[in-house]
Amino acid sequence: MSKIALIIAGGVGSRMGQDIPKQFINVYDKPVIIYTLEAFQKHPAIDEVYCVCLEGWHDVLKAYAKQFGITKLKDVFNGGESAQESIRNGIFGIKSAGEGDIIVIHDGVRPLVDDSVLSDVVITCEKYGNAVTSMPYNEQIFVKKDEKTTNQYIPRDTLRRVSTPQAYKYEKLVWAYRKAFEENVGIGPSSYTNTMMVDLGETLHFASGSDRNIKLTTKDNLEIFKAYLKMEKDSWIK
Repeated sequence: MSKIALIIAGGVGSRMGQDIPKQFINVYDKPVIIYTLEAFQKHPAIDEVYCVCLEGWHDVLKAYAKQFGITKLKDVFNGGESAQESIRNGIFGIKSAGEGDIIVIHDGVRPLVDDSVLSDVVITCEKYGNAVTSMPYNEQIFVKKDEKTTNQYIPRDTLRRVSTPQAYKYEKLVWAYRKAFEENVGIGPSSYTNTMMVDLGETLHFASGSDRNIKLTTKDNLEIFKAYLKMEKDSWIK
């Protein structure tokens, strides 16, 4: 059974407001996407890495991968018009995968994925057939009555925040993406693999998450990322 990572880096990053895609922004002399790829390069459970990338940036990504020793990167595929199209392109582009193999899907602009999070998502998928990284929701969630008032809340102990990495058996992903695009189910602008699977009637299994696993969407997120890289834990914190 192979464990194959599919890194999604097909976005343009318009909310970041920079001249280049956010996954290629340099932070301390290293592109964001390389921080992400290094987490999968060094993890012993991951056998191969594939990436979905903006057209025109493939050679740049391959050059960076060679420069920083990302030897597990096997191929780069074109992104689509949406996240779901990009993921589908990647799933159908991986020729080395077969039945029983695990595909770990991860956002290219989540560069702080911990080893323990990646390990748990793989272990959970091996046990149940899928796994989604999750965290408790610690804020209060209220439902709007109108634009200025509310009289209803959702108990936060019933909620989980779900992000990437996510892991699925290869054959289930092939089935799901074919069905979703044929029937126009779970492929809207805000859809992702996890929401699509639920829309198709699948039950998902929670794996461990981390507050460090932030998505770099805005300039503020970028500053938080830089702070994490510089941060050292105090010795007295358990």
